[in-house]
Amino acid sequence: MDVHAVELPGAVVVGVDGSPWSLNALDWAVPEAVSRGVTLRLVHAVPTAVTGVPDGECDWDAVLVEAREVATQTHRGVGVEAASVVGPLGEVLERESAAAAMMCIGARPPHLAEGRLFGRTASHLVDRARCPVAIIRSGDDGRARVKGVVSVVLSDDPDNDDVVHLAMQEGRLRDATVRQVDRRVDSWIRRYPDVHVETVSAGTGRVGRHDEDPREQQIGLAVVGASDADTLTSLSVPNCHPILGYPDCSVLLVRHPARPGLS
Repeated sequence: MDVHAVELPGAVVVGVDGSPWSLNALDWAVPEAVSRGVTLRLVHAVPTAVTGVPDGECDWDAVLVEAREVATQTHRGVGVEAASVVGPLGEVLERESAAAAMMCIGARPPHLAEGRLFGRTASHLVDRARCPVAIIRSGDDGRARVKGVVSVVLSDDPDNDDVVHLAMQEGRLRDATVRQVDRRVDSWIRRYPDVHVETVSAGTGRVGRHDEDPREQQIGLAVVGASDADTLTSLSVPNCHPILGYPDCSVLLVRHPARPGLS
């Protein structure tokens, strides 16, 4: 009898460092892991190993202890594992991405970002991560900037189906409108009849109404593919991207085919 190896679903990995914005990313990642039925893996990159501490034992790491508490308070049913790994954060998370379903990190508020839309770790992962990467942005008030529509561009790029599929999943998970920019919308409406879809023309970013809820006017999450990866960290706001305000919002980058997630 032939025995075939079965690939287990990867964890949703969150890079944590004790900062409020990393905890915002963690809060966003918890329902992602629960919905996929996978482990939430908390990773803290440290400069040196602690002597006398067995591998895999992280009770001494205050950052991980706090992060675990936040995760279980958000959803008691989430399965959590934690790891303290020696090395620069970008390199540590790059290695973690090889077996992950998704990588989540927090982005600093604008007033702490020194004029850059994305920091060193985000730029590293945009270039080298081997799974979808969620960059959860925090505002100057410290709160996660994730409220609003999920926006995605429909295009002829070879990975566009993967990108749109994940955007639709996020719309379902976050109970958010999916704003599809441009074309090829009919097939996705048929596949996701329970998700409210808004269609706009390329270049406009949205179709607005005067009576529209302000929370529905802003972008909560932009889901983009490989064609955006090379320019993501160099763009400024404003620019000519079809998603108005991108990338000054939380971003979910799908560079490689996404692992199976929500059905």
